[in-house]
Amino acid sequence: MRRPTPDPVAPGQESVWDYPRPPRVERVDAAVTIVLGGVRILDTSDVVRVLETSHPPVYYVPIADFTDGALVPASGSSFCEWKGAARYFDVVVGGAVVPRAGWNYPTPSPGFEVLADRVAVYAADMDECTVDGERVVPQPGGFYGGWITAAIAGPFKGVPGSNGW
Repeated sequence: MRRPTPDPVAPGQESVWDYPRPPRVERVDAAVTIVLGGVRILDTSDVVRVLETSHPPVYYVPIADFTDGALVPASGSSFCEWKGAARYFDVVVGGAVVPRAGWNYPTPSPGFEVLADRVAVYAADMDECTVDGERVVPQPGGFYGGWITAAIAGPFKGVPGSNGW
């Protein structure tokens, strides 16, 4: 499948089609919050994001910044050709349990070492995730964990017909 035509980029936006492959990890000056079950389980400004061609950024935040008990190790694993072996977490608050809604790379590949003590969370599984007060839109498709904000332009991998991008 051929690369789609990138959406127009408005002032202040960046295009996911300008992101690199292999992906790049970078620190960002942003405040991130996550709410589940009506409870804010994360509020941090210690944020890095991974940028990969055609994907909205995936935000990684310190495991230690979650409220106590919010992340529970879960079964299973996966492998990313760039970042290495991932493990999963159930996200838990009160009676709400969202299986395998978070993941991290405890021993990441070279170049991604900053991810070792950080976790990313599927926004679709949470009540709300924000970046600098803006509620994010989950990356389409349910498989990828990118967060869409007004600061990025697509189209985004995960929409129907995008498997070959």
